Amino acid sequence: MVRNGDLDGLMASAERFVTMFHIENGAGPPDRRLGQIRREIAATGSYWHTPAELTFGARVAWRNSARCIGRLYWDSLRVRDRREVAGAPEIAAESVAHLREATNHGQIRPVVTVFAPDAPGRPGPRILNSQLVRYAGYETAGGAITGDPANAAITRLARALGWSAGWAAGRFDILPLLVQGAGALPTPHELPADAVLEVMIKHPEFGWFANLGLRWHAVPAISDMFLDIGGVRYPAAPFNGWYMCTEIGARDLGGAIRYDQLPVIAEHMGLGTASERTLWKDKASTELNLAVLHSFTTAGVTISDHHTESVRFLRHVEREERQGRACPSPAPAAHRGQDHTGQSPNFYRHEAPACVTELGPGDAPAGQGPGQPGQPGQGEPGHGPERGYGSSLAYAAALGVPESRFLE
Repeated sequence: MVRNGDLDGLMASAERFVTMFHIENGAGPPDRRLGQIRREIAATGSYWHTPAELTFGARVAWRNSARCIGRLYWDSLRVRDRREVAGAPEIAAESVAHLREATNHGQIRPVVTVFAPDAPGRPGPRILNSQLVRYAGYETAGGAITGDPANAAITRLARALGWSAGWAAGRFDILPLLVQGAGALPTPHELPADAVLEVMIKHPEFGWFANLGLRWHAVPAISDMFLDIGGVRYPAAPFNGWYMCTEIGARDLGGAIRYDQLPVIAEHMGLGTASERTLWKDKASTELNLAVLHSFTTAGVTISDHHTESVRFLRHVEREERQGRACPSPAPAAHRGQDHTGQSPNFYRHEAPACVTELGPGDAPAGQGPGQPGQPGQGEPGHGPERGYGSSLAYAAALGVPESRFLE
């Protein structure tokens, strides 16, 4: 049963979003549309976004993603409306189609695929993998991990659900998608080889680098976040931009709790590692990032570097401010340390399901349970105090447009 207070909160969120949509798109007063939504909420406990509202909401969610420097390109995001899809096999198939469209023969396209929303009393579907493409992390009897340690829990769950790579554990085995259809237990779904583009990592000067056997996938499609648009929650909405070289080099391959390749590279470079004061990690990390950037570029796969993107973003902010916008469109003034995770629409991190965090070897998957609330960008949006602004147009006038961007 949906409580009246919940319906009131949903209507308030819908009013904020629809007013923003009408103002930014020059669609005129939102009163008629809000009347439709009010009647739909009263009858069903939720409401259905128009295709235009969904496209705008998904793009603005990327615009509001304060931690993603790629949000500068929010208005180029391709939105795949798959709200009629709720079953696990169909979600897996559409996720494969997402990867193929986003990969685009190496010319990476920003894409989001939006699956069925949560409904009153019935959750929508969910993808448990943190990204559509993830490398397995196999735990050994001695506690070591072959592959990516970040994916040890999801690998354990995949194996408990019956998945096997079919060969000896490797460092870069691609995990299946673990999809939880609406009201169902998660099931594994293999990604076909032609849907995953990978790049072998080589160095432009060090011939030995290729012998390290490093690789990485081309499309960083985040899949464990839910999309909130005007109070409607889409629990499965994988989206991607493209990689910066440091995400792969400094974090994924170089990170001490990930593939930890800096000591290996330092040894090949002849660097002393006995003291941190020699800055051997910095030297090795620079060469690893250079190798990633070189390899993707040579393979014709879109990638950016952190210096270029930082300069581009700052220039964009300065241009917006010169035009009189105190709050620029993509994550306003994030470079000044302000927190914009409360802006809506937005992507939010799911609470980790118990079947991922608690499953032991050989255990059957458990149901979903509480995760770690309270971390930035996680948990249910819209739990702060509601503010009464009367009509939607009064709300817009009270905050000022476009400066406010409708902060919740």
